[in-house]
Amino acid sequence: MSLPVIVAPEAEEHIKAIDAWWRANRPAAPNLFVEELADAIATLEFAPEVGRRYPHPEVKGVRRVVLRATRHHVYYVSTVDAVVILAVWGSIKGSGPGLTSL
Repeated sequence: MSLPVIVAPEAEEHIKAIDAWWRANRPAAPNLFVEELADAIATLEFAPEVGRRYPHPEVKGVRRVVLRATRHHVYYVSTVDAVVILAVWGSIKGSGPGLTSL
């Protein structure tokens, strides 16, 4: 059974900014970020438990998957009804994103 994947507005802003940066700065592979993200989303539809647990003091049940080629992390929560992407964050930033509950 597949679950719908919903992208929270803040995560949508992260995705747009990362994609714009990637296209401007990685001309040899301008689509790599969006392709890797699309693959991760497709996986989360069918296997939301694939991500590692990411402890957060305010948001319970957060998990994280790594986009290995682009070195970004996808932070999400899953319920019986949907997978919600809360943030997409560069791993080289040194700290995780500020997550807020839905």
